[in-house]
Amino acid sequence: MALVGLLYVGAVLFINGLMLLGYVNAKSAAPLNVFVGAMQVVTPTWLIFTSRGDPDVILNASGLYLFGFTYLYVAWNLLAGLDGTGLGYFSLFVAICACVYAGLNFGRLGDTAFGVIWLMWAFLWALFFLVLGLGKEGLSRYTGAVAAIEGWVTGVVPAFLLLSGRWIAYDRTVAIALVVISVVAFGALYPKLKGPVQAPRGPSDATVPSPG
Repeated sequence: MALVGLLYVGAVLFINGLMLLGYVNAKSAAPLNVFVGAMQVVTPTWLIFTSRGDPDVILNASGLYLFGFTYLYVAWNLLAGLDGTGLGYFSLFVAICACVYAGLNFGRLGDTAFGVIWLMWAFLWALFFLVLGLGKEGLSRYTGAVAAIEGWVTGVVPAFLLLSGRWIAYDRTVAIALVVISVVAFGALYPKLKGPVQAPRGPSDATVPSPG
């Protein structure tokens, strides 16, 4: 169930990234944020209630709430036209927690690839904090590109590897590939995409950018 959720985390990151880049109307992205946000709240709740007290299951499930609350917060902001600073500072909280989950995956859980993935999520949510919490709008397009790429690299591809039972065999290879992709792609994109936000593509676009 959690693996299916990961697949749709990839979808919402991709759509929200395109929204920040100006290719998707902001309000049209809200329904997917509601659907995936609700999934990422219901799923960990079910996993915890059926875990029989297994600490590793509870640990893994607890991280899903960070995504669920983020996407619901995004949807609320888009539909109600709220100021983005609250979401921005919540993103800082998520980024810090993601660093902790990364350390736990490297150590306690022994999943190197997901340790790297959590660090990538920490980087992305830190960008959301800079854009929304601190008003660094010049980073909006770069943040959108990072979100769109991470949707595939940290969501869709790992989900399919896990669903097909091939994750363990490629754990180290995946980790190395993720590091290379992150450093090369994100480093190359920064000088090209830093600058003002693109003009909205529709009259109902929100003026405040929103994260994955």
